[in-house]
Amino acid sequence: MSMTQLGITVVTTLFAVVLGGWLTTRAQDRLWRQDDRRQWRDIRLTAYTGFLTAFREYVAYVLQPPVRIVAVARPRSPNDLMPFFDEKGTPYKEKLEATKTALRLVSGRAEVVQASSAMVGQARLLAADRATHDIDTIPPERFDQLWAAERVFVLAAREELGLADAFEPGADRGPSGQSPDGEAPVPRWRMGFTSRSRARPAAG
Repeated sequence: MSMTQLGITVVTTLFAVVLGGWLTTRAQDRLWRQDDRRQWRDIRLTAYTGFLTAFREYVAYVLQPPVRIVAVARPRSPNDLMPFFDEKGTPYKEKLEATKTALRLVSGRAEVVQASSAMVGQARLLAADRATHDIDTIPPERFDQLWAAERVFVLAAREELGLADAFEPGADRGPSGQSPDGEAPVPRWRMGFTSRSRARPAAG
């Protein structure tokens, strides 16, 4: 074998080794990135699910007949009513706030954080209304805005998780508040709840 042929063989071998190492490193990096994305997706899904659960529990508590809530005007602009709970209701408020904070720590999109803030705002407005209204006299628009805010959040969360095509805002309810699984229609003021004696969130 001549020196030229030997040199070509050495160079070819080195190139093959370098290329193989580069391809292996790239494949490992791709797998690491996929695993990292999967872990973050699981973390965010847990945080978003926890927040939705706390939101529904907060709303369900607010709509219980014997609940006691006091609404006080905020001393600064916009001077809206802020609800205050007794010792029974405080855990619901604290859980909602805690899960919202956890969500903000892990979310990768501003739309998700903004939508969660809108949900909390609507829940507070419902609680403030409950302080001065019986359940039957809460304006229907309050429930419309409440569940609309939830749908916007769910859509934003699904989009971040790569599931946007599987959900459309408003598609979870048919005419007269009927849910897609065929449940009977419910009165407008009780959109999302099916029993006076036991307030229970529906599909929203």
